[in-house]
Amino acid sequence: MSAESMPEPIPQTGAQEPGRGGRGRRRKPRSTGRKALLATAWTAAGVLVLGGAGAGYLYFKLNGNLHSVDINQVLGKDRPTKIDNGSENILVLGSDTRAGTNKKLGGGTDDGSARSDTAMIVHVYEGHKKASVVSIPRDTLVDRPACTDTKGTTHPAANAVMFNEAYSTGGATCAVKSVEALTGIRMDHYLEVDFAGFQKLIDDLGGVPVTTTRAIADPQSHLDLKAGTHTLDGQQALGLVRTRHGVGDGSDLGRIQLQQAFVKALLGQVKNVGVFSDPKKLYDLADTATKAVTTDSDLGSVNSLVDFADGLKGIDARHMTMVTMPVQYDPANPNRVLLEKSKARLVWDALRNDRPIPASAKGTATGEAGGVVSG
Repeated sequence: MSAESMPEPIPQTGAQEPGRGGRGRRRKPRSTGRKALLATAWTAAGVLVLGGAGAGYLYFKLNGNLHSVDINQVLGKDRPTKIDNGSENILVLGSDTRAGTNKKLGGGTDDGSARSDTAMIVHVYEGHKKASVVSIPRDTLVDRPACTDTKGTTHPAANAVMFNEAYSTGGATCAVKSVEALTGIRMDHYLEVDFAGFQKLIDDLGGVPVTTTRAIADPQSHLDLKAGTHTLDGQQALGLVRTRHGVGDGSDLGRIQLQQAFVKALLGQVKNVGVFSDPKKLYDLADTATKAVTTDSDLGSVNSLVDFADGLKGIDARHMTMVTMPVQYDPANPNRVLLEKSKARLVWDALRNDRPIPASAKGTATGEAGGVVSG
């Protein structure tokens, strides 16, 4: 957890595409860099329906597990107008802090900071029967707006910086501020999960079945899978959603393609594992999930999360569209990407108006890992 979280138009304000154009080129794999974990709204909240039966001690124990951030109070009124069309927008982040149990899982040094190498905007459509998920590449160069963290420290605006630096600079509130500036869309909720929580959640589920069309070997993420069908345990699942060198072009875009495929497999497992007929498994999942997540204050209680999860239970992989924010490779640096402004506008307009994301809203940069993993 981050320290602060304890107890179809481009935006009118904030980030715009950095002023560098030109035709991108394929990125070179990087030998270093922080890796991300995967989190989805359903993974974090979907198992919390135990709250309906978890009266007394169990309820208070689960409630005591939760950590939240008062996004609304810190950001105040300087935000996009809330869209009142029955839809919801949730910013889901994966935090790769090296503190505590995450150090062993993530490797590297605990320098007191963290990144949000996995970022997804989950748009739940009116009626809550379908959703679109837009992944934001961590290496996208953006103009980060000035923001204030939960400790009251104001961080000045910065131009042409990596998107994931917003979280490392000012935590959850700066991440939300940056996403709202980038999209022009207000985030109704915030969910964050860390390495240890993600791994344990997968183990509590009994693993997640996936099929790989080719071998994936990446010593940096400790993943070694042959082509074929596997039931991934927590460590393997964490390795899969963190890998960027084991398959594709070695870029973050390829990693996003693997993450998106794993999300769909995970959703199927949550629905098929039969947790609702096994009280112990259900409690273990709820206990893990409430310890693993940081939420906005509106979701900072078991009752609120139960209501939130209940509104998502009708959505499965068949009714979910997953895309990557349209980007192109930066011609000045093959390890960075730039927003494709006109195509991104199609995405944000679609979400703002509660419409499907058009097929034409696809970036020129791809990670070349599509189709490698399926549920």
